[in-house]
Order: sequence, then structure tokens, then C-alpha cells
Amino acid sequence: MTKEELRLQEAQDRTAHWKRWGPYLAERQWGTVREDYSPYGTAWDSFPHDHARSRAYRWGEDGIAGITDNHGRLCLALALWNGRDPILKERLFGLTGSEGNHGEDVKEYYFYLDSTPTHSYMKYLYKYPQAAFPYDALVDENRRRDRRVPEFELIDTGVFDTDRYFDVVVEYAKAAPDDVLVRITATNRGPEAAELHLLPTLWYRNTWSWDVPEPERPSLRVGEGGGHAVIEGEHATLGARWLYCDGSPELLFT
Repeated sequence: MTKEELRLQEAQDRTAHWKRWGPYLAERQWGTVREDYSPYGTAWDSFPHDHARSRAYRWGEDGIAGITDNHGRLCLALALWNGRDPILKERLFGLTGSEGNHGEDVKEYYFYLDSTPTHSYMKYLYKYPQAAFPYDALVDENRRRDRRVPEFELIDTGVFDTDRYFDVVVEYAKAAPDDVLVRITATNRGPEAAELHLLPTLWYRNTWSWDVPEPERPSLRVGEGGGHAVIEGEHATLGARWLYCDGSPELLFT
């Protein structure tokens, strides 16, 4: 048996939980029926993309190149900023059914390149423009077009002209069921140096704001790492978890 076949057997026999962590984080939680609190079932309008950075989801989370546990409690995903966007790039952008001339449609370029059955190895590619992301142009032009003409795509806006974008590759590799290495590689495809901020983000799904009495809140704090920057988390059912960072990057808590 190969090592992956052994992992699959251990997962099936329930002797090792190799599938606890995987690509279970949604690409999009906003604008879905899962988060629709409107009186008339207007999911696209009830929770638009513009609300996602300032409102808590109830039934899930979303992110770019993200992973979470099989119950969606602790999430890790990548946020980016090119120094020009008005907001952090934390989640995929797209059009709702009323905005797109062919219905709802994601307006990003991203690729799932590899994953083993137990998610012991995963690889993801995201293409991030160096120019300001054209949120308004995508909405306005697609809304102007009718169904008889092609969609106005991200590449049509010109933000990828002369290859001015970053290829951002995120890889995950498991040394053990609960020991996951994350490697982020950013490559500038443009003709000159460009600004890029990479912000790997760790957070707990909000499960404490909805029930009465309020359940115990999880915590994230600076941990002890012996020369490494460490975030230590504590959750009532997931227990203690640690994120070790290579070197000593600045840790930001919001």
C-alpha cells in the first residue's frame, strides 16, 4: 500500500482522523440562502459581498485558499492587499443573479491544482492583479449588457495587461492528522517590482452570538514559540491549537 492508501485505511478504521482538516471552507458564504434573513427570500440582496467584511456569518465562513476542520470551527485562509485596493482581498468577488447578464458568476481567477483523498497534500493558485480590483466596473458593465452578448470578465477590464499580476500558490501538507504545514509562494509576473502584503488569517467561526444562554467563546492570543511568532487558540470542543509562523512576523489581532 502507498502512504496515502495507509492514511485512507486509518481514516476508514477511525484510528487516525486524517480528514479532520481539509478544503471545507466555502468559496462564498455571502449572497447564499444559508445566510438569507430577508422576509421575502432575496438572498442576493440580504447579504451582499459589500457586507461580508463587517457582518458575522451564522452558518459558515468563506475565504481564499482556506482550510477548516470538518465542523467548520477553526478557519485559516489567505488575505491579500496590493496597496491599491480599497479593501483587503479576503474572499472571492462575483455578481449576483440580478447583476450578471447571465446570472450569478464569480469574477476571479483561481485554480485547485492538487489534493490527495485525505487532503494530506493540497495546492491552490490565485491570480491577484497589481492594479486596483475593478469591483464597480465589473458590476456596472455586466448589468448594462443583456443576455445576448458575452459576459464582461475580469480579464476584459485590463488589470492583467502586460502581466501585471501575482501568482499566489498556497500549499498544505500534513505530517500528522493535526500537524499541517502551510507554504505560501508569491511570484510577480509583471515587468517591475510591485507591492504585495500577504496576511494569513486564523479565526473561529462565530457560534456564540446566536444562542441563549451564550456558549463559551473561543480565544486567540499570542503564544510562546521559542523564536517563532505563535498564535495559540482554545476552543471548547476543538481544544488547544497553535499556529507557528516562520521567523517573527508581526501578529495582528482584530
